[in-house]
Amino acid sequence: MVRTMSLLRALLGTARPVRNAPQLADGLPPDHAVLLDAPDERLAPALVAAALGDHEPAAKLLAATRGAAEWESRDRYVKRLAAFAHSRDEWLTGWLAATPHDPDALLVRAEVAVRRAWQSPARAERLRELAPLVDTAAQAAPRDPVPWRLALDHARGTGATHAAFETLWEQALRRAAHHYGCHAAALKYLATQRRDAHRECFDFAEQAAADALPGSLIRALPVRAALAQLLAQGAAPVAGERVDAAADLAVELSGRYAIADPWPAEVRNVLAYVLVERERWVAALDQFRLIGPCATSFPWSSVSDDPLGRFLDARHGVRLRIASDVPVRGRAGRGRFRGHYA
Repeated sequence: MVRTMSLLRALLGTARPVRNAPQLADGLPPDHAVLLDAPDERLAPALVAAALGDHEPAAKLLAATRGAAEWESRDRYVKRLAAFAHSRDEWLTGWLAATPHDPDALLVRAEVAVRRAWQSPARAERLRELAPLVDTAAQAAPRDPVPWRLALDHARGTGATHAAFETLWEQALRRAAHHYGCHAAALKYLATQRRDAHRECFDFAEQAAADALPGSLIRALPVRAALAQLLAQGAAPVAGERVDAAADLAVELSGRYAIADPWPAEVRNVLAYVLVERERWVAALDQFRLIGPCATSFPWSSVSDDPLGRFLDARHGVRLRIASDVPVRGRAGRGRFRGHYA
């Protein structure tokens, strides 16, 4: 992590690439057009209404995802609504007062509470106190896997035993065997078990990806395992070939979606980070083009308090690094890149 960010800072001071960088801008939106965690067209009206104290659009949105079993979208919307309620919860308080047994309101309330507890110095103790809230959310919507994703996050924070975690994992799988959010939560739990857990994380992620359908975000689970390994301090490294294979699988997945599609945006941001770490500049630039204006806090917030600034720095650094390999006259060194990235 430190090595890559220092490298990018050095790249920003390189004089020669500045001359060639403009020709690489095709397909990249300007810095001012890039938005961090921009909501999609369904979530945006709910957030605007919540800012005005109106919970109805959020209630209708989550009810629709629950009724249609849109579990991935539901999980994302719950997280985003909870993040908003973390600092402005009047609309959520009003929602709970109006319909105290609404399963969607109960789920958002539990998500907010768990988020707040994670920031406490007494995290484990605070989280244990919240177990009834998580249980209530799960009981209110028996078919919904999202409360079980939250339960998996909760269990990680309390230091739950393997046996306790596996019980929750089984409940999640019964409701949605290929739910990306639950798989990501399980991966994060595995990564916390011991300092050298990264090979186990890769084993889990690779098997899940192999079992997933083409186009499923679970196909990007190995690149999340790669990210966790790259961010870890003092951990035994996983073979670079395994990291590259994870990135290649995520590249194939990313290519199935349209440019600037918000659905795979976080996956693409994770992939771009890993490709930068691996110094795969051309592949990284391709992902920045596919990301378009859809920057996400994760993973950049893992290395900076200014995730949007870090995203833009990384994007600019990749362009400059490629430009430094472009001859001042003639075509770019295509043979070099083709041999490395084929």
